[in-house]
Amino acid sequence: MCFGVRDALALALRQSQAQPITVLGDLVHNETVLAQLRARGIKIAQDTSAVETQTVMITAHGASDKALERVRARGLGVVQATCPLVHAAHRAVARLAREGFHPVIIGKRDHVEVRGLTEDLADFDVVLSEQDVLELREQRRFGIAAQTTQPIAKVLHLAELIRRRFPNSMVRFVDTVCQPTKQRQDAAVELAQRCDVVVVIGGAHSNNTHELVSTCRRYCARVHHVQSAMGLREEWFAGAQAAGVTAGTSTPDDSIDEVEVWLRELARRSETVQSKNQTKGVYE
Repeated sequence: MCFGVRDALALALRQSQAQPITVLGDLVHNETVLAQLRARGIKIAQDTSAVETQTVMITAHGASDKALERVRARGLGVVQATCPLVHAAHRAVARLAREGFHPVIIGKRDHVEVRGLTEDLADFDVVLSEQDVLELREQRRFGIAAQTTQPIAKVLHLAELIRRRFPNSMVRFVDTVCQPTKQRQDAAVELAQRCDVVVVIGGAHSNNTHELVSTCRRYCARVHHVQSAMGLREEWFAGAQAAGVTAGTSTPDDSIDEVEVWLRELARRSETVQSKNQTKGVYE
């Protein structure tokens, strides 16, 4: 897990011991973690109107000032679990807008972090593909930032496309992709290049996990996304000499450990079968 997720989970557990709390949205995009929180009595609500406790926790993905105002308008207390790097992205986007740049966010339009980055803006665009860039309207000044979990290579590519498409516009790019995401993406590339099969562990709705899957598939033909060891299948590894494991930023350590144990047991059984076959061949 990245430090932002670890800190958010630790804060949620501390707060729940002192008072009943409701997390507004998914604290992190991992079902295993969310189940653990519910088991500790922490409630999760997707909308302010569904909150039944006096204290609300904002997720690691952050929230807009407007969203916070809606919570406080109900007389509820607010605890912030927002990752510091998401806070930094909020400040960067607000500064671009304040200085007269038209904000363009590179990210998933419906993602909670992107909603938090854009909900306070009067005008903005969200892009995630080359087609999205082609649909942009010309602006005198573009200010580009990104969802913190987007691959930096994609972000830089789309930022350059915007510059090329609007040569007469001033374009300012602020790198808001977090360092843990960059390091994880780089490691995934190296891993995928060395392995016959790659297993990516993470929540079904985790953006950074999906991006890891996409990155690995550019370098390895056999890439599988699972949420836990329960999702693994032996046939995925037929004929493979090397299997790699990587995981999203909100994946618990024990989920990763269980996948590693499963794979090592499969390797042990495969070696035993191979050894028996070789011995049989000698005697025959």
